[in-house]
Amino acid sequence: MFFLLASFMMMALEMSKTENIKVNLPPASQSRQDFRPNMVNIAVDKSGVVWLEKKEISTADLGLVLSNRFHADPDLPIYISGDRDTLHGDMVKVYQTVRAVGIQKVSFMTDSKNDVAAFGRKPQTEKELK
Repeated sequence: MFFLLASFMMMALEMSKTENIKVNLPPASQSRQDFRPNMVNIAVDKSGVVWLEKKEISTADLGLVLSNRFHADPDLPIYISGDRDTLHGDMVKVYQTVRAVGIQKVSFMTDSKNDVAAFGRKPQTEKELK
């Protein structure tokens, strides 16, 4: 009985997809997959353009949209992803916009593939991992 329940849950998790634009995420050695139907996905491409659920949006409009959603659901989770070549400052602007609204649950998405995929081989030194 437990096996059937566990199998059903695993299949349900695989069937749910995150809607977002395609970005080249940096690799991570450990990441936890989490999906909730009310989560908000924000992506920043390498040119610094902000995308909210596959639609381009300015940071001012992003703040308005997030404010409205946050007032409707104070437990709103936000996932921010950025291309590997995205400037750190562009990611910080999005993060500051999210936090200015009052949202506390903010996560950054990374690629869950191991470091071999990033280098095409296993990294030799700790310096290569940085």
